[in-house]
Amino acid sequence: MRILYFSRDYTTHDHRFLSALAKSDHKIYYLRLERRGPQLEDRALPPEIEIVAWSGGKAPASLKDGPRLWYELKQVIHRIQPDILHAGPIQRSAFLAALTGFQPLVSMSWGYDLLHDAGRNAAWRWATRFTLRHSAAMIGDCEIIRQLAVSYGMAADRIVTFPWGIDLEHFTPGDRWARAEQSPSEVGKPFTLLSTRSWEPIYGVETIARAFAQVARERPELRLVMLGNGSQAGLLRQIFSRSGLLDELGSDSSPRVLFPGQAAYADLPRFYHSADLYLAATHSDGTSISLLEAMACGCPVLVSDIPGNREWVTPGENGWLFPLGDPDALAGAILQAVEQRHRLPEIGRNARRLAEGRADWAKNFPWLFEAYRIARTLGMKGRKRRIDLV
Repeated sequence: MRILYFSRDYTTHDHRFLSALAKSDHKIYYLRLERRGPQLEDRALPPEIEIVAWSGGKAPASLKDGPRLWYELKQVIHRIQPDILHAGPIQRSAFLAALTGFQPLVSMSWGYDLLHDAGRNAAWRWATRFTLRHSAAMIGDCEIIRQLAVSYGMAADRIVTFPWGIDLEHFTPGDRWARAEQSPSEVGKPFTLLSTRSWEPIYGVETIARAFAQVARERPELRLVMLGNGSQAGLLRQIFSRSGLLDELGSDSSPRVLFPGQAAYADLPRFYHSADLYLAATHSDGTSISLLEAMACGCPVLVSDIPGNREWVTPGENGWLFPLGDPDALAGAILQAVEQRHRLPEIGRNARRLAEGRADWAKNFPWLFEAYRIARTLGMKGRKRRIDLV
């Protein structure tokens, strides 16, 4: 088959899908809608992937660019003549694809498109319904995404749900448990908290900062590592500065708060290995890849109580949940985890076992071809597959 993979930007997730598709027997084309800022994915695409040149993918795309990009997308489709058009997120790349009338269209939800964007206003709701109504199949990564897609009119039997998963050979526990046996947990020993999400409001990093400002006074052995960057950098530094944490050293003479910046994919396991507890306070998520990475590395997790996280975290077994947007509750949960640090190796092992059972990208990825099969055999009967340029 000739597959046109059309995505909003070039991210780690795109690299994962395209690298896997490159190993198939199909001819894969990659089309990028926009470039929103500094590129976070630093790995090049496999040479088997043909990158499609057009005017998109070079700058942020706005509504006024829509007519031009719509016509150019029709030209791209006319030139490539794909057998499958795989597009996402729903209200951006997939919506533009649906507007061309090409079939079969496989729409892929990126989580935030149905959890957040679809409810913005009437126009976004209409775009969501239109796209799903014109999709022969849809891909989602968790149950809440499937439920939302059905509520917007997508036929349940045309939805393929699978966790996007991770590379379990890259994200491993390393020597975590050997170190734990050699150096048993003890009161006062440095305890590292790790946050990996971007510093944007939707990811709740302000909640993490406010919670840490509370617990840091009570437990001098705690330190917080905050990977990434984002629009809330000033706010986060203000919270830490007012608490006197920016210039303070912990019990091990290291900074209480560390800002290593954006970590490359190859370096991520090192941060998970050095952390005692992974934190995430996101307000909206499907299956969080960062959560799966932490669990695969045997790192206990403490995350916001939202549907996507509840599909993975069993409190007290492989991690903990805390009420969304509540820094006081998060602070209390952190203190409880520190008090139970003797159980962390057990909890980490449980997390790793769950990742091995459900989050193996190598095992999960083939479900994508089930969506392609549905699209080709059951999708949009009676509609034309090719498009004209008039």
